[in-house]
Amino acid sequence: MASGTGNPHLALWIAATGLSHGEIARRISAAAKAQGHRQVAPDATRVRRWIDGERPRPPVPALLAGVLSEAVSQPLTPGDLGLTAAGPVLDTIQLPLLTEAAAQALAGWTQMDLFISRRDTLKLAVGAPLILAAERMLGGTARPLNRGSKGFDADTVTALEEVTAFFTRADASKGGGLYRAAIVAQLAEVARRIQDGIPAGLRARVFAATADLAALAGWVSHDSGSYATAQRYWSYGIYAAGEAGQRDRGVEIVTRMSHQMIYLGRPDDALGLLGVAARKATMPAVKALVASQTGRVHAALGDERQADKHLGDADELLAEGLGDDLPEWVVYFDGAEHAGARAVSARDLAGLGRPSRPASVHFEDALKLRKPGFERVRVMDRFGLAAALFDQGEVEQGAEAAQQALDDAARVDSTLVTSRLNTLLDAAHPYRTAAVNEVRTRAKDLAAARPTTIAA
Repeated sequence: MASGTGNPHLALWIAATGLSHGEIARRISAAAKAQGHRQVAPDATRVRRWIDGERPRPPVPALLAGVLSEAVSQPLTPGDLGLTAAGPVLDTIQLPLLTEAAAQALAGWTQMDLFISRRDTLKLAVGAPLILAAERMLGGTARPLNRGSKGFDADTVTALEEVTAFFTRADASKGGGLYRAAIVAQLAEVARRIQDGIPAGLRARVFAATADLAALAGWVSHDSGSYATAQRYWSYGIYAAGEAGQRDRGVEIVTRMSHQMIYLGRPDDALGLLGVAARKATMPAVKALVASQTGRVHAALGDERQADKHLGDADELLAEGLGDDLPEWVVYFDGAEHAGARAVSARDLAGLGRPSRPASVHFEDALKLRKPGFERVRVMDRFGLAAALFDQGEVEQGAEAAQQALDDAARVDSTLVTSRLNTLLDAAHPYRTAAVNEVRTRAKDLAAARPTTIAA
């Protein structure tokens, strides 16, 4: 029975083959006969009904996926063709590698994000499905189907670049909670315009700007506690980066996905993602970022030798220089960011009874090196420093650092900051001095008030 809404995914992939409906039907019949399914013999009218929304019974979805895969020289699944019960929009972070179909999936995600509760529809991808999806998207190239040009012109692309840069600065300074809905709404508009068409001369700029916006939408969603939604936006960002010819941009987005896995207590998944990133990275800055984060994950797992190796690799790349005129999406990774990774690594190893250089020293290094405009991560460094001082038994200095961190944190809306706040409270737990009690009271008040989180 037809669904009444049609199957745009199937329609787009069939159009991408350049084959007639009759030829599609003939190839399905031949494949069915070769596999012993003699009862399967569709005609052109039946193919049209599938496009209109009728769902074929097994084994037709698999046969159809096989025929189309061969025709477009790209592996497809029944889910890619819109033939699974839930549909590709709801049950996977993978995207169909076709311009309009990918944009339709993105539009569906933003619509659910803005208007529908996501608790019952989106699931967090973990383990092998997450890692394989990242690898597939980093290695894939979409088939550009549309040839229209009414979605963008040069002025529109410039405006998109400027608004994305504004939101990026605001997020780094204040946290993404206040701006998240506006960023997602902007991404929804971009998805609509991509389906309207992109002039060939603007295609790379459009997808580069879209990759930046999708990466930011994923980050602010993660920072607001909407973790599964963040994965969807990041997956589109990886896809868009590939369309823009910026594979390293996609690698950087994969490191954001790995950061999320660390945050959610899944370091093995983080390592799997970073392994994919390491194989694809080519720019020195991106290689250094991947090495730094990989060392940080090994520290969380208690592997001091591997942590030192990868953190040392990042040291060497930084010392050699990351290059001039770095793209905006990676300029945040510098000596300060790496010092922060070393600080958290030292903290984790000390907690496992493997102390090296005190974590407080690395946090102090990071604070000295931080550039203006990165207020959220500066607050996180301050909380990290205070917690490290408490862990090291330097109670008075820890309380003083904590007060400074609390003053700054009141101006930032971020679950990541709240996480560091909880680390501070744990570190202060053994102490009952008047100064520490004041810190504890202020910290609990702030934790109760911030941030506004979103169900994932």
